[in-house]
Amino acid sequence: MTRAAAWLVAVLLSCGSASAQVAEPPGYREDQYRGPVPETLAGATVVDTEEALRLWEAGDTVFIDVLPRAPKPSNLPAGTIWREKQRLSIPGALWLVNTGYGKIAPETDTYFRSGLAVATDGNADHPVLFFCLEECWMSWNAARRAVEYGYTHVFWYPDGTDGWAFDDHPLEPLEPWVQ
Repeated sequence: MTRAAAWLVAVLLSCGSASAQVAEPPGYREDQYRGPVPETLAGATVVDTEEALRLWEAGDTVFIDVLPRAPKPSNLPAGTIWREKQRLSIPGALWLVNTGYGKIAPETDTYFRSGLAVATDGNADHPVLFFCLEECWMSWNAARRAVEYGYTHVFWYPDGTDGWAFDDHPLEPLEPWVQ
């Protein structure tokens, strides 16, 4: 093996082990929401794109998108046209915006609980799958929160819509759920 090839192998191995070393925090992640995520989530099942697709095709699992949505800036000059950024997501998913932060306001907590209750017909045993983007702690936080709420069949899809799109699965425009 050449020195350059050995260096490349060492770099690739160190990159792989760096992501494997991310431990589950004792609480919610409250900052730097984009970056390497743990490979586990206590009380939940972590799924890859192949398994997420299987669950989606079976149709028995509720898919919950937790990507945050930027609010309209309050200081826009009069007459400024504000265009929301379109969210392309997994078809049939429910978008519960801003529910993946480490700390959420009581109103957001109520919104999250209500959305989950509607999506699962109030059945905490109904399978739910949480996602956002690749390497996004928002979905990890939301899935953990659902486990703490007592949901028993929680799936976490850490590759999110990035992994879904990479494998050429369909995406569709999604609007946030409104109570």
